[in-house]
Order: sequence, then structure tokens, then C-alpha cells
Amino acid sequence: MRIVVSGTHASGKSTLIADFARRHPEYLVLADPFELIDESDDRPAAAMFASQLRIAAGRLIEGESGENLIAERGPLDFLAYLLALDELGRTVLDRSTLSSAADRTRTALATVDHLVVLPLTAAHPIHVGDDEDAALRETMNDVLLDLLDDSDVIPAGLTVTEVTGSPAERLARIETLIAEPRSSERG
Repeated sequence: MRIVVSGTHASGKSTLIADFARRHPEYLVLADPFELIDESDDRPAAAMFASQLRIAAGRLIEGESGENLIAERGPLDFLAYLLALDELGRTVLDRSTLSSAADRTRTALATVDHLVVLPLTAAHPIHVGDDEDAALRETMNDVLLDLLDDSDVIPAGLTVTEVTGSPAERLARIETLIAEPRSSERG
């Protein structure tokens, strides 16, 4: 079973994956690609997100298809960040770059069984400090949710599930997913 957990920054991904890994040591945990890049300046920038997209896609495409894994972030996250930066007017993306990023994202997601998305919700807010980029966080969340309906990015047959609730409720939902046969669902 191959699971990717997606969401904007400070949406609960690390907590969910840590809780899942404690209960399921048979799963390989792929850390957030941010931890794998050498960036002396960690301010959000298009080049940084493009690099993380390549890492996130590459490790899914090149990994063994039969292995149990759970990844913190996939290429879809970084495509959403790139589009969010563009929407916020912080970068200008050309069609070629976007097309290449979308193709790589789709190819990588075709190797995944479950895409779990943690949307921001008013019912279960996660408060962040002033050092977080609130505008980017919200815009990325909105763009990510919009991308879930984009057939140029999301391959047919990929199970996509939006998971909300407390940390315990989120963990229980993922455990239900891995016990169920594959089917596309949202909610």
C-alpha cells in the first residue's frame, strides 16, 4: 500500500504520519522533501518548490511499487505551491514549466494507492505563529483542493480522500482506508 499525505503547511501531516508510523512499523516513512533539499534560505520560492516537486515525484516513480510506504507530501503539494505563488503574484510561471510539473505529478501519482488530503477547516483549526506565511498557506490549501478535480493531474483510479477531524479521528480514517478495497471517494 502506497499512501501520500498532502496538505498545506501546518495542516497536521507530520502528526498524522508519526501517529500512523507508531502503529504501522511495516510502512516506510518518506519524510517531507523540504528536509532533503539544501536551502540556506528557506523562504518560499518557486525554485525551492520545483526542487521539492522533483524529489517527491522521483522517490515515488523510482521506488519499488509493492512496498508499503507513507509519504509526507507528494508532487501535488508542490504543484499547488507553485500555482499559489503565481496566484499571489510572487512568481510568473510559463506554460512549459506548468505542463512539465503537471505531467510529472500525474506520473508519480499513478504509482500511489491512496492520496490523503488534509484540508484546513474551521472546525479543527491548527493555529500557526506569525512566522508562517498565512496568505500562502490559505492560497495553497485552496489551489490543492481545486487540483483534486483536475484530470490532467489526478490519474483515474487514484483513491483521493479528504480527512478532517482530531488527530485521533484522522488516524482512524487512514487505518480504515488501508483496510478497505480501493475506490475513489472524497469526504
